[in-house]
Amino acid sequence: MLDDLTSLTKQRVGLEDYPLAADIGGGQVPLYDCAALRRLTTEEAGRKLVMAEWVGVLKDGPGIIVLKKAFDDLEVLDHATVQFEKLIASEKRNGMETGDHFAKSGANDRVWNALEKLCLLDPDGFARYYANDMIALVSEAWLGPAYQITSQVNVVNPGGAAQCVHRDYHLGFQSPAQVSRYPVHVHGFSPFLTLQGAVAHCDMPFESGPTLYMPFTQKYGPGYLATQTREIRDWFDANHLQLPLQKGDAVFFSPALFHAAGNNRSSSIRRMANLLQVSSPFGRAMESIDRARMACALYPVLQRRLHDGALSEAAVHRIIAASAEGYAFPTNLDRDPPIGGLAPQSQQDLCRQALGENWDERRFAAALGARVESARS
Repeated sequence: MLDDLTSLTKQRVGLEDYPLAADIGGGQVPLYDCAALRRLTTEEAGRKLVMAEWVGVLKDGPGIIVLKKAFDDLEVLDHATVQFEKLIASEKRNGMETGDHFAKSGANDRVWNALEKLCLLDPDGFARYYANDMIALVSEAWLGPAYQITSQVNVVNPGGAAQCVHRDYHLGFQSPAQVSRYPVHVHGFSPFLTLQGAVAHCDMPFESGPTLYMPFTQKYGPGYLATQTREIRDWFDANHLQLPLQKGDAVFFSPALFHAAGNNRSSSIRRMANLLQVSSPFGRAMESIDRARMACALYPVLQRRLHDGALSEAAVHRIIAASAEGYAFPTNLDRDPPIGGLAPQSQQDLCRQALGENWDERRFAAALGARVESARS
C-alpha cells in the first residue's frame, strides 16, 4: 500500500501539462490567475477550455487547483466575513456546541449550514458573494449545471491542532466498518458526486496552518480505508504539500484527495475559510417518500414477528432496508453535530437498536420523531 502511494505521489507537473495555469505550486499544483481566466471565459469556447483543463487536473492529474484572486472584490469578501463572525458570536452566546468531523470539538469555530444562514441574515450580501464566477465555473466543470452548494465556515484559532488526514463526503464520512461494506465500484464513483472547495477569508501564511494536501492520491483506489490507518497517517504527516493562500484565493479539489487542515502555529491569525461542498443533483430517489412514517407503521409488526419467530433477524434487516432511511445525510449539523463520530445515526440504525433493546412502540416513535426533527433546517 505505502509503496503504491509513494510511487503515485512522486509525480511532477509543469506548465506544459496545464497551459492555462499561471504557475505550478510545489511542482505539483496548478495555480490559476483568475484575472486572466475572466478575460478568456468571456467567450464560450474559452469557458470550455478552462473547464476541460480543470476536469483533467481534478480527475487524472494532481487532484487540486488553486484559484488566485477568485474574489477580486475584497469588500464583498470582508462583508461576508463580518456576517460570519456575527453568526459565530450568536451561536456561542446561545451555547451551541459545533463539533468537527476530523478535529477535537471546541478547537475551531464552526458555522454549519453557513449557506442558508448567510442568505437569511443578509440576502444582499449573499447575492454579491455567490455571484462569483469562479465558484460557478469550477462547480459546473465537475458536476454539470444543476450542482448544489452547501457551505460550512471553519475558523482555526491560534494554537488549533491539525486534523488527521482524511477524504471527504460521501465515503470519507463513514467508519472503516461502513466503508468496507460498499463495493469497489462505489469507492470509484463516490468522488464524482461532490467537489470540495475553500475560500480564504484572510491571508493564510504557513504559520497559520493552511490545508495540507497529498496530490494524486484521489487516484488511489483503497484510499477511503487507507486514510484511517496509522501507517498512512504517519506517512502523510511526513510528506504532505502545503500551500499558503492570500485573502480572496480559493482552492478546489477532488473529495478523494488526501488532505487535512494544518496546525495554526501563529499567535494572532484566526484562519477563516468558507468550506464549500458542492454536490451532484443526481443522488436522489425518483419519488418523495415519508420513510419515518413507514418505519413507525412497520415497527410493531417487526417487533411482534421477530419475537414470535415468524421472521428471522436477517429478514427483519431486509425489511428495514426496504423501508427506513439508511443514510444519515443530509442533516442539520447544528442540532446533530459530529461529536464522537463522523455521522449521526440513521433511521435504519435506530430501528435496529430499538428492536435489539425491545423498546416499546411509543419510545421508538418519539426517538424517530426526534431524529427527523434534528435533520430539518
